[in-house]
Amino acid sequence: MDELITYAPELARGFLENVKLSLVALVVSFILGTILVAMRVSPTPVLRAAGTVYVNVVRNTPLTLVLAFSALGLSDQLGLVFSDQPETNSFWIVGLGLGAYTAAFVCEALRAGINTVPMGQAEASRAIGLTFFQTLTMIILPQAFRAVIAPLGSVVIAMIKNSTVATAGGFLADSAATMKIVFDTTGASIPIFLGVIAAFMVLILPIGYFTGWLSRKLAVVR
Repeated sequence: MDELITYAPELARGFLENVKLSLVALVVSFILGTILVAMRVSPTPVLRAAGTVYVNVVRNTPLTLVLAFSALGLSDQLGLVFSDQPETNSFWIVGLGLGAYTAAFVCEALRAGINTVPMGQAEASRAIGLTFFQTLTMIILPQAFRAVIAPLGSVVIAMIKNSTVATAGGFLADSAATMKIVFDTTGASIPIFLGVIAAFMVLILPIGYFTGWLSRKLAVVR
């Protein structure tokens, strides 16, 4: 317990970095995931194929490899740099990588939601002259989001837990990296393990309860 109290400030800063990473990845994943699902249901074969390839490749690639590619491929080889500060640059690289990875799962959750929308609504939209984009954004996606609030909540929870492998992308300031540094200094400590677990539970459990409640509250009546 003494180790947990002594290193609590460092561990708290590391946990905060996980929260910040998750927020960046959340925004990226929902924007990209929505674009991907629009591609997957698009009437254009090329867009459908591109969306399908992206989702299938990313979903079946380990996250550590995605983050390593983000750091080595995008940053080192292609020169994608967000800041002259290595820690800041690696933060954004990992945030984008985690968001791009999670977007594939957001896309599939939304596609399942689209499948719950009666086909007749899309046909009626076309009959009154709405374009595919108008039908998707004004009629289909709003109902799809409401239908999959709980699955999207599960995706967000998985993303938060996945943020603990940020070291694969060269970011060495998150909770897992901080905990490793502490263990290298003092040796493994069960109280520190339990403290980090408790911090994630305090963050994750309310998300699960809230998305479950919101899913029931906003459920689309068929």
